[in-house]
Amino acid sequence: MVGITETVLRDGHQSLIATRMRTRDMLPAAERLDAIGYRSLEVWGGATFDVCLRFLREDPWERLRLLRKAMPGTPLQMLLRGQNLVGYRHYADDLVDRFVAEAARQGIDIFRIFDALNDPANMAPAIAAVKRAGKTAQATICYTQSPVHTMPAFVDLGRRLAELGADELCVKDMGGFMPPGAASELVGRLVKEVRLPVVVHTHSSSGMATLSCLAAADAGATAVDAALSPFAGGASQPPTETLVGAMRGTSVDPRLDLGALAELAGYFQGVLEHYRPLLNLRSLQTDPGILLHQVPGGMLSNLLSQLQEQDALGRLPDVLAEIPRVRADLGYPPLVTPTSQIVGIQAVLNILVGRRYGQITREVRDYVRGLYGTPPAPVDPELARRVLAEEPAIVGRPAALLAPEFDKAWTDVRTLIPAADEAEALSYAIFPAVYRAYRNARDRELTPAVLNAAALGIVAALRAPVPQPAHAPGSARGGVSPWTHEGRARMTQNRRWVDAHRTRG
Repeated sequence: MVGITETVLRDGHQSLIATRMRTRDMLPAAERLDAIGYRSLEVWGGATFDVCLRFLREDPWERLRLLRKAMPGTPLQMLLRGQNLVGYRHYADDLVDRFVAEAARQGIDIFRIFDALNDPANMAPAIAAVKRAGKTAQATICYTQSPVHTMPAFVDLGRRLAELGADELCVKDMGGFMPPGAASELVGRLVKEVRLPVVVHTHSSSGMATLSCLAAADAGATAVDAALSPFAGGASQPPTETLVGAMRGTSVDPRLDLGALAELAGYFQGVLEHYRPLLNLRSLQTDPGILLHQVPGGMLSNLLSQLQEQDALGRLPDVLAEIPRVRADLGYPPLVTPTSQIVGIQAVLNILVGRRYGQITREVRDYVRGLYGTPPAPVDPELARRVLAEEPAIVGRPAALLAPEFDKAWTDVRTLIPAADEAEALSYAIFPAVYRAYRNARDRELTPAVLNAAALGIVAALRAPVPQPAHAPGSARGGVSPWTHEGRARMTQNRRWVDAHRTRG
């Protein structure tokens, strides 16, 4: 039997609608999700923390508390970027400790911990913090392909993570180009040689994800990630219903109720219709080209945006050809946040400037100096010479050079909000400018009347039955459907809310 980790409340909507699903659209499905029998529900982390504050004007900690209360029977998990937590830089060890402890206290059971360079030193403090909190540390191997990313290297990384105290391993195929054969071999070897449970996370970008998940399950994977069908496919995970149906009656049967899954899919189809203006059709397309350039869907969207701003969309083929060269120059980092942005922006500059490394970004300079960790392979000697002639390389683990951060953040946030709690101090420490803007906007908009209405709405959402598939979006019971863009706008009468949903981050 293989377990299913459901991603519809995190990576499913992060991949397809830029992480814009609101808590109030999650809560009506919570009771049914909790009753399915999933191994776990991925509900937090990744980009959700930033987007909640920056665009949705929601408190991510409040989201976690509400989901934990509404789904008490299923383990909740989050994606943690190792020393980067849920941000885009390394944070001091004391902040890692505090963040993990608070997330555990408020409801996270499984912490999926990864590092963009697969550097164990950048995952070690988070793994230790999770162990101290008494929760499950799921250490991650970011799957990629290069001359240095071999099966023996991945297995050796698994052993090192086990030595750090990992309770289980995750194979994270963020680009969606892991073939079924590689999935089978890697999972089989990790299970046999490292002897920890292995979970597989992939994306449907190249079209191979379902096949790879089935191969991983047959090879001994403990669980695979999937998203309910409205938020599956393309840049997201393979459909939950498809995987469950494919494994039905086999030795790896997840034993989940397809009827109940279909009912939930009907509800989330309605949610998707509401957010359809944010859906990038390209994110739904299968792109076998990723097998060559290895550019994940989110990274591709960023590249298109950058080129469009420079009126240079026609240079996309040149940029896609340059990305593998920049990646090789930087020692073949896996393309995942933040290395995907580091490599992508430098590749765009190389093409638009007309000379390779005619301009070198601050992030590439910091990377070459070692501020992101140890690259999988040595950096190109000429590039390293140019960068290190101006600033020296660092020695040791980057975060070990950082002074403690939490106490200062606590003092600073208390000057803004005298009654702030530890969770608010953590939000401020990770995203100070974003948190200030969030608090300013919330204080302006959340009058007592609005707060009371919101509280009543949450209570009503928790009590409301999940709509049946027959009442999928488009049914106009009682006039305009609340799940259409027009209907939701009419119900809220709040132009700022609509505009926020149209904003892409």
